[in-house]
Amino acid sequence: MRIITINLNGIRSVAKKGFYPWLARQDADIVCLQELKGQVEQFTPQILAPKGFHGYFHEADKKGYSGVGLYCRRQPDRVRMGTGWPDIDVEGRYIQADFGDLTVASIYLPSGTSGDERQAVKYRCMDRLTLFLKAMQADGRDYILCGDWNIAHKEIDLKNWCGNRKNSGFLPEECAWMDALFGELGFVDVFRILNQEPDQYTWWSNRGQAWAKNVGWRIDYHVATPGIAQTARAQSIYKRKRFSDHAPLIIDYDYAL
Repeated sequence: MRIITINLNGIRSVAKKGFYPWLARQDADIVCLQELKGQVEQFTPQILAPKGFHGYFHEADKKGYSGVGLYCRRQPDRVRMGTGWPDIDVEGRYIQADFGDLTVASIYLPSGTSGDERQAVKYRCMDRLTLFLKAMQADGRDYILCGDWNIAHKEIDLKNWCGNRKNSGFLPEECAWMDALFGELGFVDVFRILNQEPDQYTWWSNRGQAWAKNVGWRIDYHVATPGIAQTARAQSIYKRKRFSDHAPLIIDYDYAL
């Protein structure tokens, strides 16, 4: 089972940059999309359902903003749109698909980089997400939550870690929350099972020469319950062509979907 996650920074934008021909060659089973920046009525047939896929989308109410989606090779048993929290769901930040005992979700946590108000929104979302994740661990299903979590967990996960200690995305409170996510909450950072090397990033600022110099952040994850996490066999961050300011994160699991 191959799962790809990518923050698109605009689904119509990546369509113009060769994303869909690339996707057709990837043999993916599930593709988790974040930051659609569009409404379904604006999408072409190719975007709505690429050949061989079923497409599902949870848009933000605000046009040109946020939104998540899933492309699924196999039609899910169920699709859930949103978390049930109106203030978060209005921004289109969560969608999940159930396949038997497995749930795969596309998740997009808020960013706090625009100021204190949005950082407060991010913290409130993280607090409620803790309860959401505890319920997942308790129900006995396998979960893979893919997406842009907008937090680099450890120093190894961003190039300029020292200079970003006071910046959203690497604040001590955020890192501590990730410690709990991968600690007491019992979830697994699947990529780090397979790759413990430095300089493994999924997002680069458009400022300066960040992409060219690989001055990046690893803020895109496959976050999984332990059982399914242990079936992970291969990982890659695709960087040969740039579709977005994020790179696709690809993980293969020894699991029959």
